[in-house]
Amino acid sequence: MAPEKLLEIKNLKKYFHAGGNDVLKAVDDVSFYIAKGETLGLVGESGCGKSTIGRSIVKLYEPTAGKIFYNGEDITGFDKAAAKNFARKAQMIFQDPYASLDPRLTVGDIIGEGLDIHKLYSGGERQEVIYDCLSKVGLHREHANRFPHEFSGGQRQRVGIARALAISPEFIVCDEPISALDVSIQAQIVNLLIKLQEDMKLTYLFIAHDLSMIKYISDRVGVMYLGKLMELTGSNEMYKNSLHPYTEALFSAIAAADPKYERTRRRIVLKGSVPSPISPPAGCRFSGRCRRAMDVCSSVEPKLTEVSSGHFCACHLISNS
Repeated sequence: MAPEKLLEIKNLKKYFHAGGNDVLKAVDDVSFYIAKGETLGLVGESGCGKSTIGRSIVKLYEPTAGKIFYNGEDITGFDKAAAKNFARKAQMIFQDPYASLDPRLTVGDIIGEGLDIHKLYSGGERQEVIYDCLSKVGLHREHANRFPHEFSGGQRQRVGIARALAISPEFIVCDEPISALDVSIQAQIVNLLIKLQEDMKLTYLFIAHDLSMIKYISDRVGVMYLGKLMELTGSNEMYKNSLHPYTEALFSAIAAADPKYERTRRRIVLKGSVPSPISPPAGCRFSGRCRRAMDVCSSVEPKLTEVSSGHFCACHLISNS
C-alpha cells in the first residue's frame, strides 16, 4: 500500500542574488515526499541546500520555482493570512538554541508567543499550556520565569522544542537541532524528539551532519550535494547498500564500533573542494570529485531514478549498469 503523503515537494528551486549578475543556486530542482508519521533525514556537506529546503517548507523562504504540497494542497503561493494558518501545522526547531530565542523574553513568553499570535489561549489556560509544554521537554514550571541566558545549551534547545510544540503542529523541520550541543547532550535531545513523535503523532524533516544520528532517528535518508538530491532510500538500505559514489564516501567516514575493523577498513577520501553554487559544473555536480566519473558525467546531468523499490539514485553508473 502506498504511503500517505503529508508533504511533497516537486522540482523545488531556491536561488539567491549574490551581487551583480551572479545567482547562487542553493536548491536546484529537488523532489521528494514525507509520509505521515515518518522521519526523513537530510544529510550532506555544509552549503548543499538542506536548511534552505527546510526554510522553504515552513515559508521562511519563497521558492524560486517548483511546488510544495501539504496534505495535497499547494502551499507555494500562499498569501500572508494563509501562511499564518499553515504555521499552526508546520513549525521549525533551529540549529542555534541561543540565537533563536529572544533574550529579552522569559521562557514562558517565548513559548506563549505562538499562542498569542494565533489567539489560541489566554489567562490561566495559556499558562497551563506553557507549563505542559515545559513538562513534555523535561523542564519544570518554575523555568517559565527565567531568561534564555540562565540555561545550558541543552536546556535552551528544549525551550526551542517546547516553543515549536505549543501550537500543536503536525510537522516539524528539525534544522540541525543537535549540532551546537555537547556530544553528551545530543543523544538526550534525539531521544526526546523520538518520544515526542510517538506521543504526539508528529512528522519530521530531520537535517543533520551526524550520519550516525541520522540513521538512529530516520525512517528514510536523502543525501544532498550542491543543491541536488543524489540518493534517497530507507535508512537501513542506505547504510547497507548505498549506491552513489558521494554517498559511499560520506558513509565511509563513519567510525566503526569494532576497533579491529576500524583500523583495517578503507576510507574514501574525496579530492578537491565543493564547487561554487554560483557556477556549478555542467552534468553531474559531483563529477569533478568522483573517482569513478565517466565522460558523460561532465556533460549530461543524471536524473534521480528509482533503481529498486523505494531506492532512488542520480548517477550514470547506476542507470547504465
